Amino acid sequence: MKLKTTLFRAGGVCLLRLSLFLNLEIQLKKNTRKREREILMGLYGVDEAVIPYNLNGESNWWHDINDSPLWQDRIFHILTALYGLVAVIALVQLVRIQLRVPEFGWTTQKVFHFLNFLVNGVRGLVFIFRRNVQDLHPEIVRHILLDMPSLVFFTTYALLVLFWAEIYYQARAESTDGLRPIFFTINVAVYSIQIAMWLVLWWKYIPVLVIISKMFFAGVSLFAALGFLLYGGRLFLMLQRFPVESKGRQNKLQEVGYVTVICSSCFLVRCIMMCFDAFDKAADLNVLNHPVLNFIYYLRNY
Repeated sequence: MKLKTTLFRAGGVCLLRLSLFLNLEIQLKKNTRKREREILMGLYGVDEAVIPYNLNGESNWWHDINDSPLWQDRIFHILTALYGLVAVIALVQLVRIQLRVPEFGWTTQKVFHFLNFLVNGVRGLVFIFRRNVQDLHPEIVRHILLDMPSLVFFTTYALLVLFWAEIYYQARAESTDGLRPIFFTINVAVYSIQIAMWLVLWWKYIPVLVIISKMFFAGVSLFAALGFLLYGGRLFLMLQRFPVESKGRQNKLQEVGYVTVICSSCFLVRCIMMCFDAFDKAADLNVLNHPVLNFIYYLRNY
């Protein structure tokens, strides 16, 4: 009996020591991992919330995809297919409207679908030849090819805001004469400022001006988001006051509501991501080795 008790005690002591030893080893590994993480973040200046580091030598999906030419091509080919599909749908809609009412010329709807076809078609072509675009020199040419569709995208959906604003003021029996001049003035100002910055960068590459250019795009996107919230919200509330039995009221109400929420959120996300792009190299959207960020960014604005 004493022998059994002694053995049990000895076994308990051994298990306790083994447990303490394992806990100590785990704690040391955690401290070492934390120290390695701090060193890497200090060297590269990258927040672990942006790019997850793998310090155990295991497979890291983020780096595996970003560093893989195969995955880079796959992601850009997927984006090409999606944007090409939207371009085809916009072209079909444009042809249908033209065949149905050819006598009205270039209406707001026709211009909207044409610009949609143009911006998505050009974006799809850029994605197909993304590697060739990345090698273009001077660097400002690459910026122009990647950012010009964003300007046309702004014009396209600013046209939709104009269309809603005209409907809203006409329904209230108010004049809409000043809306189109304001639309053209805003677009001329946006294009003039951005082209001026591109010309300066073509003449002399100034890193600070690149940041200002990206922040300008962020400001334009925020402005578009506010436009959708303002006139989309007003039109939505106005439609809600229409009689319930009004023909097509419910469909138009849902259409305006969905488009307002989707477009305003898309432009807001674009604004936020452009701000990160401007100040954080790890969030740069104009490089090949960030295909995951590109996919999220362009899919969110798809």
